[in-house]
Amino acid sequence: MKMEDIAKMANVSKSAVSLAFSGKPGISADTRERILQIAQEAGYFPKSRASTNAAVRNDRSLLFLVCTNSGIVLDKYSQQPFFKELIQFIEERCRQRGYVLIFSTVNMESFYKEIQMVAEEKRSDGVIVLGTNLTREQITYIHDNLPNLLVLDTCYDTLPVQFVEINNVMGAYQAGSYLCDIGHTSIGYMASDVRIHNFEERRRGFMGALAERGIAVADADVISVSPTILTSQESLKKQLSAYIERGRPLPTAWFCECDYIAISAMKTMAELGIRVPQDTSVIGFDNISESVIVTPELTTIHVEKERMAILAVDQLIEAIENGPQVKAKFSVDTRFVERNSCSAPALAMQAADNK
Repeated sequence: MKMEDIAKMANVSKSAVSLAFSGKPGISADTRERILQIAQEAGYFPKSRASTNAAVRNDRSLLFLVCTNSGIVLDKYSQQPFFKELIQFIEERCRQRGYVLIFSTVNMESFYKEIQMVAEEKRSDGVIVLGTNLTREQITYIHDNLPNLLVLDTCYDTLPVQFVEINNVMGAYQAGSYLCDIGHTSIGYMASDVRIHNFEERRRGFMGALAERGIAVADADVISVSPTILTSQESLKKQLSAYIERGRPLPTAWFCECDYIAISAMKTMAELGIRVPQDTSVIGFDNISESVIVTPELTTIHVEKERMAILAVDQLIEAIENGPQVKAKFSVDTRFVERNSCSAPALAMQAADNK
């Protein structure tokens, strides 16, 4: 991608794009912000800006590398609530530590070629890779080509790489324990149809909490849905409608592998006349900002995104400034957040009797 492409996307002149990147006057603040946002989303960042800023401000730079077009990480990843919040905390910590954060996007369709290009550019002192959707083999390849690397939002224990991840097992265990403790025994599971490390760990934690209490999720109560849609889903509507058509009662509660799925589920249920939490409870995972906008507000698992960002930046800078050290892997604990999308099954049954 070239500067001309950014100009077309922003509907401005090439000179306006140049002014936006150089920080020189000549365009409005709103135009500058819009151009930089478009460039960030497109994964474009000219070498000149990073080097100029570093020279003028005596800053060093970190590269935030994202591999898109693969499952849960979309082209416009910076607009996805979870990643948007995470990036904001990373940028803030970089500023506090005197580093410039630059961005680069790799298309998974040409993964190996583009990783080589990033390596040849040598644009930063260190690299934070968003590992959410990456396999062990892909992370190994990045590690072999990019020095001073830290991988965020996943973990492979046997790789000699620094990782910062969510304690997914703990978070899902908290969710499962809560549903059981308030009396649910008929529990459904809404899984992502895109499988990643985080979701596999959440499944393990949730099922573990239920197993400790002698409860199991029936195979028929496991539903597979898209993890990147916040609106109602036709495929989910068909799966839920099948319960109604067969006269089979819905589980009294559902665990969803992420807030996207939970919010989509509540909207889909509303269209079918299924009330939350009166007819069935819903619990999510991530605590994105949208979780308090929906009605009812979503019970969920809070991910400490700020803590993850601070750990990632600080650990990478330590490796850069102090030389090779023993690699470390950090798992950041979660926090349960109770809101209004869950209730005890007895309350749900009482509400049904009062219809």
